[in-house]
Parts: sequence; structure tokens; C-alpha cells
Amino acid sequence: MSAPRPSSFILILLTSLYFSQGLPAGLLAHALPALLRQHQVSLEFIGYLELLALPWMLKFIWAPYVDRFHFRSTGPHRSWILPMQGAVILLLLALSQFDPGLIFGSYLVPFFAILILFNMCSATQDIATDGLTVKLLPSEWRGLGNSIQVSGYKLGMIIGGSLLLLAIDRIGWQASFVVLAGLLGLLTLPALVFRERPDINSPGPNDPAPASPAFSWESNLDFFRQPQIALWLVVLMSYKLGDAFGSGMVKPMLVDAGLTLSAIGSLSLASSVAGMLAAIVGGLLYYRLGPRLTLLGFGLLQAIGIGGFAVIASGHAQMSTIYGVMLFEQMADGMSTVVLFALMMDQCRENHEGADYSLQTCCQVILSGLVGMASGWVASRVGYESLFLTAGLLGAVVLVPAWYFLNRRPIAQRLESPRATGTTR
Repeated sequence: MSAPRPSSFILILLTSLYFSQGLPAGLLAHALPALLRQHQVSLEFIGYLELLALPWMLKFIWAPYVDRFHFRSTGPHRSWILPMQGAVILLLLALSQFDPGLIFGSYLVPFFAILILFNMCSATQDIATDGLTVKLLPSEWRGLGNSIQVSGYKLGMIIGGSLLLLAIDRIGWQASFVVLAGLLGLLTLPALVFRERPDINSPGPNDPAPASPAFSWESNLDFFRQPQIALWLVVLMSYKLGDAFGSGMVKPMLVDAGLTLSAIGSLSLASSVAGMLAAIVGGLLYYRLGPRLTLLGFGLLQAIGIGGFAVIASGHAQMSTIYGVMLFEQMADGMSTVVLFALMMDQCRENHEGADYSLQTCCQVILSGLVGMASGWVASRVGYESLFLTAGLLGAVVLVPAWYFLNRRPIAQRLESPRATGTTR
């Protein structure tokens, strides 16, 4: 029989937590590249902003401890979610005290240091939230769960990126970050009232003690020892490479095309809303069609979308064209991300959900981050048009291992459409 639909409160809880994670991502992906380029910062340096996301690349190191250590009375996941949310609120208030006129000069190092701490807290919250999501959602509802994850995350990116650019222009730097901090406080309320079962994740019979230095190392190695995992890792690490190679240069290209920060903010707002809605549609299609059609189909749309920015770079910079390409790319990104994240959840071992999901996201983010860092160097030498054409081609080529993965018989049988079988996988 099919598992019952998760309660409305569970869906609200997960939405609020993933919304919170999108705030720093929006600041880094949408607001900061545009602000830096407006201040004549080089494309190479903007590409190196990927280093600020280092905590997201390395969170697999401490993820097993997040899975295992907690206060029994608070719950395994709330023990980490609540203090991390509180720390991010304090960091937002700290950012509000910076003088924006000096940030890109003498204050740049402390500003970046706070952003790294910001990402550290958000990444740790993400470990606990992913573990909670896998625990709360049965397999057949994970398409819906990942629609919530991606749409909530994109909503946070809208606030932390697009609307932040608009707000800085209208109400100033300090007020904008104070409002962000207040919003994050409101988003923490569902986690405050949620009553999580206080049971402890039971270690396996061969697991080292959590206090052992080998605990994290052995937990991660056991994930890589699973059968068929190597092929999945190739798909995981390659599926988003085209998007990673091109997306970091979109905002600098728009600045160089003459768009103001307000125009970029409005554009990002519209496209992010489209991507958020598309993520919901992607989750519903995943439930109905299964991963075979959605992983390949959405991946192809993703490749076309990122390659489409070459049209703008070639000189067709009319606002109608820019809006069309941005909306299409964000919709494709939202749908493809939902499918990838749903498949990542299916690879998680019981009682290692947070660690296994974090390990997979790190594998994906590390390679994507390295590719993204190279994008500024490439764009400064061959131009935006060649960069985006290459990104689109790369996005199409990486569908080959995805197709091979989906057609391996043992994997294909396990990944039947949950709608078609009427059972959990």
C-alpha cells in the first residue's frame, strides 16, 4: 500500500528550514557577484567566490557527528537546527553593522570571514534538516519532499539575493540585513514548536564509537562500499557540471550588458519564482513518471537553458530575450535539481541519513565548485558567449552516464515509478 501523505505541519516545517538555507545562497549567487562586478572586481576574483562555500563542500567531515550527537530532550535533529538558526540570525545582525562603502576595500576580509561562518552554520543546519527529511518522508513522497526542498531553498535565494538588491537600493544596507534577521527568526518558529521523538539513532554492530577519531572516516567509507555506488557517484558529480560552469557568470554578464542592480534584482526575482514553481511541478512529475524520464528530460532542458545565455552574450540583450532565457533556465534548474535530490535520498542508509545525504551533496558541490571557480578565468579569456556554449554542451554530454545508470538492470528495477507500482521503493 502507498504510504500516507505527510501532514501539512511537516510540509510547513521542512519548507521553513530549506527557506532558511537559501538566504546565504542567494547572497552569494545573486547579490554578491552583481555588487562586486559593479565595483569593477575582476571576473577571475568573482569566480573564486566559490571558496566561500567551502563549508558546504566539507560538511561530510562532521556530518556523522551531527547524526549521532544530540540532546535527548530536544531531539536528534532539533538539537542542531535551533542553535544553527540562532547563530545565522546573529551573523546577519553583524553584517548589518558593516559600512557598505568600505566593504569592497578595507572591510573585505572580515566581511568574507563572516560569510564563511554564515555558510558553516547553514551547512550544519542542512545536515540535520536533510536527516530529518529522510526520516519523516517515505520513499514515494520524496519527490514532493524535494519539491519543497528546492522551492523553499529558491524562495530563500529570492529573499537573500534578488530582494536584497532591491532593498539595499531603497531602505539601505543596515535595515535590509536587520529585516533578513527578523524574517529568519519567524522561519525558526515551526522548528521551535515541533516535537521530535527523542530516540537516538542506533549504531550498527561494527560502527566505531562516536567519540572515536575513526568514527567519521569509517562512516563515510561504509557509504562508498555499497554495491553499485560508483556508477551513481559518476552521475551525482557530473549531472550539474554544465550549470555550475556557466551560472556564476550570469550576473557579471548582465552588469557588463548595462543592467542596473535594481533591474538585475527584478529579473532574478521573476526567474527565481518561476524556478520555485517549476520545482513543485518537477516533484509531481517525478511521482507520476519516475526518475527515468525526469532525470534525462529535465537534464536536457537544463543544458539548453544554460547554453541559452550565449544568445544574450552574442548581443541580443533586449529585456524580452533576457527574461525568456532566465525564466527557462531557472525552471529547468528547479526541475532537474528535484530529481537529483530525490535520487540522493534513495541512496541513504538507515540511521545514517544526514551523513549520507551530506556526503553526496559534498561530492556534487566539490566538483561543481571547482568547475565554477574556473568559469571566471575562462570567461575573461574566451568571452561570455563561448563560455555558455561550452556549458550547454557539457550539460548535454553528462546525460550519457545518467542514461547508462538508469538502464543498469538492478538499478532500473529499484527505480520503477512509485506511481506505477503503487508501493514504496
